[in-house]
Amino acid sequence: MNLYYDIIISELDNDKEGDFMPQWASQLSWSTLIDFYLIYVLVVFILKFVLHNKRVFSMFLFYMIIWILFGIANYFDLKMAGVAYEQLPMLLLIFIIVIGAPDFRLTLESLWKETTRQGTIIMGSDRTKTEIIKAAVALSKESIGGLITIEKHNNLDQYAQRAITLNSEVSNEILVNIFTPNTPLHDGAVIIRGDKIVCAGAYFILSSNENFEKTTGSRHRAALGISEITDSLTVVVSEETGSISLAINGVMTKMKDENTLNEYLSLFMK
Repeated sequence: MNLYYDIIISELDNDKEGDFMPQWASQLSWSTLIDFYLIYVLVVFILKFVLHNKRVFSMFLFYMIIWILFGIANYFDLKMAGVAYEQLPMLLLIFIIVIGAPDFRLTLESLWKETTRQGTIIMGSDRTKTEIIKAAVALSKESIGGLITIEKHNNLDQYAQRAITLNSEVSNEILVNIFTPNTPLHDGAVIIRGDKIVCAGAYFILSSNENFEKTTGSRHRAALGISEITDSLTVVVSEETGSISLAINGVMTKMKDENTLNEYLSLFMK
């Protein structure tokens, strides 16, 4: 029995001296913690930059795929592929920087601004949806060009700050009046947040998509451009044909009739 107590006391003494501490924990130091923290900050910054813009994210994925293919070529010791992919990542990086310069500039301008709202997103009411549809139909019948952008998670303050602030209730009459030709606010887009018209006369970066017809106007390119970098939805009314289209997630869809427009808006604003 005495021998048993001696063993327990000996183990307790060893525990107090830290002999049971994991080996990895005993090797931690302040410099190691700082090292991990700096890497963490760098990773967070890169992810914030990449995820802020859809086109930047697409270019980042493409660049990472090239690196993965380069790694596969090296792992299997593929001579020809290894030589080809050895220089490609650096050349591709230069190409991406040159081609994506406008997107990088836009991302850096708004990187530290609050572009994603916290908590539950409150979309516009059924009344607001109805007023938008009425305005789009009225503009279509008169062949008056219109550009109505509805926010979702990503706010558009960086565009609203350069436009004419309204902060008014959404109504068919106001929207039609804004886009009536030869009025001060008919150029540019209207931005709607919830049940409010935030501003009018907002200008977006035009899409660089080359799949458009050459006759496609600047309104449609602007609508597609803002949909490529945010999760907003934009209603476009063509001045030439009076047709109504929706731009969302980088895709332009032509509306067949008022019911189709209502279905799309109902899904987006629910």
